[in-house]
Amino acid sequence: MRAVVFERYGDPAEVRELPDPSPAPHGVVVRVEATGLCRSDWHGWMGHDPDITLPHVPGHELAGVVEAVGGRVTRWRPGDRVTVPFVCACGSCPSCAAGDQQVCERQTQPGFHHWGSFAEYVALDHADVNLVALPDDMAYGTAAALGCRFATAFRAVVQQGRVAAGEWVAVHGCGGVGLSAVMIAAASGARVVAVDVSPRALELARRFGAAECLDAAGVPDPAAAVRELTGGGAHLSLDALGSPATCAASVNGLRRRGRHVQVGLLPSADGTTPVPLARAIALELELLGSHGMAAHAYPGMLRLVRTGVLRPDLLVTRTITLDAAPAALAAMDTAPAAGVTVIEPRRRRPGGPPFPAAG
Repeated sequence: MRAVVFERYGDPAEVRELPDPSPAPHGVVVRVEATGLCRSDWHGWMGHDPDITLPHVPGHELAGVVEAVGGRVTRWRPGDRVTVPFVCACGSCPSCAAGDQQVCERQTQPGFHHWGSFAEYVALDHADVNLVALPDDMAYGTAAALGCRFATAFRAVVQQGRVAAGEWVAVHGCGGVGLSAVMIAAASGARVVAVDVSPRALELARRFGAAECLDAAGVPDPAAAVRELTGGGAHLSLDALGSPATCAASVNGLRRRGRHVQVGLLPSADGTTPVPLARAIALELELLGSHGMAAHAYPGMLRLVRTGVLRPDLLVTRTITLDAAPAALAAMDTAPAAGVTVIEPRRRRPGGPPFPAAG
């Protein structure tokens, strides 16, 4: 198979021919039709994730077709159209038994714990627990956009954040996760303040329902600006980017008894990020984390997508080939694309023949 691989952190990745994967007894191999390019992939490439073993194939947001099935799999057959959460649960630990597969104690993540979906094929573990059937009319690119960012935002806003109609919701960072959160919060009846430094990202946020758009580069104190726009502070605020500055701004922009949800990863050289806990104590704030969404929770979200209440397809602003993926991955820190970039591993090469059909 053709796949994107890197051998050293931060060094240029390249497309190579690699051995096709085989399914574990409890797993499947999926032919990847579309896979999202996510900032988490950039973090992995930079060496911020201790679970990665080199050489490595990144990619964790995917949709495709089941190609091969392990002997212990009972729910899936070759030809099934599927997607998968980025957290693949074991199905048997106490957290899984409680229905909390997104924090499984023995979880694996494609593109981190093992080779991922920047490839023509990817192996996935514990398929009966983790795969999600796709509606026949859902495009693979749309489904790939669900896998990490949209599903993560859905759970962060609806389940962890407990959004309510009429509340003010601040979203700090309007990349794929943030724009998803804007769309979901607005569809829930909330009034959204979108915060970013990119005019294009703020333009998309307004298109997806933001009531107010705040250019964080144009104000001395984004948290104070959020408090002013919302008449005292947001009821719910999300750090969808993941930086000490956006985390602090999200907490400091809350009103009394407000709720902060940390969604973006927070890499740090010393492993810690300062959080304004004095304000959290004084105002009785809730500080919450959110880590993906379990496969069993997807049907409710998919119903809203199928009825048009939620439009993750609108978040896909660029589609590229596998050959373009290494450069796009490297550019994520200095020139991140607005919206979601989707890679189609089997897409026709410019000026060349289509990729060969799977055998």
